[in-house]
Amino acid sequence: MASAGYGVFDTTLSKTNRVLKEIEDTYGWPRERRQQSYDALRAVLHAMRDRLTVFEASDLAAQLPMLIRGIYYEGWNPAKVPVRMHLEDFLNRVRQEFPYRVEGDTEELVRVVLDSLSDYITEGELEDIKSNMPKDLAAILP
Repeated sequence: MASAGYGVFDTTLSKTNRVLKEIEDTYGWPRERRQQSYDALRAVLHAMRDRLTVFEASDLAAQLPMLIRGIYYEGWNPAKVPVRMHLEDFLNRVRQEFPYRVEGDTEELVRVVLDSLSDYITEGELEDIKSNMPKDLAAILP
């Protein structure tokens, strides 16, 4: 793996690559499809971020590795959240940002991405997130 030459950057790069590799391993994607795993991570994070209140979105972000936190906040407009989304709206949002076809459905993609982040998101935070979501959407979260 390439080194950034600075410990904090090397650590966040390693954590991000681990998350992307976990997504790839789940789907059996070769390393050459790294863009696809990145797009999956980004699409799910952005849909989640925009569905949450500013307070909950920042609580979640605080638990993410630094590089993934940057992906999460990319393009965020806190004045326009939370966006009211039920399950189908949320899944449509993910599909808009993730144009690839994958085995299974979009619900499964959301689970795979969130499971890949499970080392960083505490169970308590996930419960807080679920409590701020409509029941149909909360039901698909791990």
